[in-house]
Amino acid sequence: MPPTDSRLRLQLICLGAISAALMAGCSAAGTDTTSTLAPPSTAVSTTTTTIPELSPDVLDIQGHRGARGLQPENTLPAFETALDIGVTTLEFDLHFTADDDVVVWHDATIDPAKCGLSASAPDGVPDPDDATTADEDLMIRSLTTAQLAHYRCDRNPNPARFPDQTTDTTALAGDDYSIVTLEKLLDFVATYADSNAKTDEQRTSASVVFLNMETKRKPKTPETIDDGFDGVNAGPFELAILEIIAERGLEERVILQSFDHRSLWSVHQQNPTLRLAALSKGVSVDFEDIAVRGASIWSSDYNDVNEGTLDAAHRAGLEVIPWTVNDPDLMDRLVELGVDGLITDRPDVAPSNAESDG
Repeated sequence: MPPTDSRLRLQLICLGAISAALMAGCSAAGTDTTSTLAPPSTAVSTTTTTIPELSPDVLDIQGHRGARGLQPENTLPAFETALDIGVTTLEFDLHFTADDDVVVWHDATIDPAKCGLSASAPDGVPDPDDATTADEDLMIRSLTTAQLAHYRCDRNPNPARFPDQTTDTTALAGDDYSIVTLEKLLDFVATYADSNAKTDEQRTSASVVFLNMETKRKPKTPETIDDGFDGVNAGPFELAILEIIAERGLEERVILQSFDHRSLWSVHQQNPTLRLAALSKGVSVDFEDIAVRGASIWSSDYNDVNEGTLDAAHRAGLEVIPWTVNDPDLMDRLVELGVDGLITDRPDVAPSNAESDG
């Protein structure tokens, strides 16, 4: 398939532990790998990292919610594990707090199957293990950032599905299983990229890793974000995300994705250069339409990807990156079919050559 402009922009990253040979090639080119994730010291964003360009045939391996199959989802240990493995992209979810902070979490509420109160939690923080706690009191939008920091989200909601998930401490995150802000996650990735506890390959990979951020809007349940979004113009939630991205000069490394495509189109109005991924599951997608509206990626349930849909998406100039693919044999079949990447809970078993058939 012919590479699109968005594909050329995407395939810019050294794969670290996934492909030592590719990493060595990037190092030989004299790449400056200074991290740009920390906030700039002045009002003007600066970018000192030169992101190396690789072959457009390199497969994008995205660590789903960090590495959910190995560590509890959307936590710093999960992201550290994904970076240790050498993913090309960290994939994660974003919600909005009661005090209008952007936090990294998937669910609209605090689920007792995933989280409990930490031992240091003060009185007044709703307890998900208390059957009398109302669901609305556990909504992310009902809780402040300070309150959310008191939840410990180290529980495995489905041991049969995630038998290898552990809560082993990691070198940098330790056992910090709190719900963190987007800014704290970005700070953590910057710290990782400068850490002597990691190898040269891991630090280099982290300094250029892509960031696939999902806005968790739901058209049928607007109270999930509850910021007055009118369905056309970017709401306070999107604007807060865009401000953080701009402040840190991360426009070239960010993908924004959503099942609520209105969120994507509103972002496109604000910044038409950002890469957007239209999520879908079990529905017909007008590939030409979403491409015209600003999407550069179609990211669907892997069951919806076949030769016909893949070819149609590619003809529209879209990359195809299905989710959530954990079985190595299925990964191989999808790569052979010609997908451009994989979103997976198990980046440790992803194709080691990290190349699609192109």
